[in-house]
Amino acid sequence: MATLRDIQRRIRSVQSTQKITRAMKLVAAAKLRRAQERVLAARPYASKMTELLGHLAASAGPEAHPLLARRSGPRRLIVVIAADKGLAGAFNSNIIRRSLEFIRESRAPDVALVLVGRKARDFYHRRQWTITREMVGFWERLAYSNACELADLLMARYLAGEVDEVYLIYNEFRSVAVQRPVRQQLLPIAPGGPGAVIDYLYEPGPEAILGELLPRHVRTQVFRALMESLAGEYGARMTAMEAATKNAKEMIEILTVQFNKARQEKITKELLDIVGGAEALKQGAEA
Repeated sequence: MATLRDIQRRIRSVQSTQKITRAMKLVAAAKLRRAQERVLAARPYASKMTELLGHLAASAGPEAHPLLARRSGPRRLIVVIAADKGLAGAFNSNIIRRSLEFIRESRAPDVALVLVGRKARDFYHRRQWTITREMVGFWERLAYSNACELADLLMARYLAGEVDEVYLIYNEFRSVAVQRPVRQQLLPIAPGGPGAVIDYLYEPGPEAILGELLPRHVRTQVFRALMESLAGEYGARMTAMEAATKNAKEMIEILTVQFNKARQEKITKELLDIVGGAEALKQGAEA
């Protein structure tokens, strides 16, 4: 049975943990506010650019630009976007599970990976798939240049004919409590659906316009995916730390009750010993 000192130690330990989880929740909440503002500001631009490029791709045809060309490999390059840190609930495990499902379901003869975040890197380093590139250590200072570096690598491999399809797998930020794993085809750029063919007038010409817009579109989509993942990570960490703080509070209450019961039992035992000793002295005096 635990002694009073043992229970006190456990209470102090849980209280220290509670302070840490509460502080981590506040930090995540502050960072989430900024990340959420960036995501909400970027979504309309990224969505409109996707719509516009879908119309352009449908009207110009796959031969208008190499990034529109569809091949029959398919050799796939999959970008798995996770976090550098844990303590974010199921944020990292969900994205890794989704990527594993896609890799195993894929019938592509050749699959290569680009891993973003330490959690994805640590997991796939112990697996048999080919790792083309790793990107870690930039989440705290995420910038458009990070997206450009990643997007330019993906476009270079696609234009060189090394891969036939490029996919992004990341957590889309829906709310503080909800992050949805998403798989998005990045390359080749898909044309719009039915009714997307629009007769555009190009000035100076379709080659020049597509040559400028298509790389910018790829960089924008990669940047949006990174920002979605970052906001989702902060939301997941905030939710996880709030739950951990609540659990620590409940554990402290349970341990406090145990401490009070143990102390009461000790006091009762000491009183019984005193009463018993007094009674024995009284009987000895009468004898």
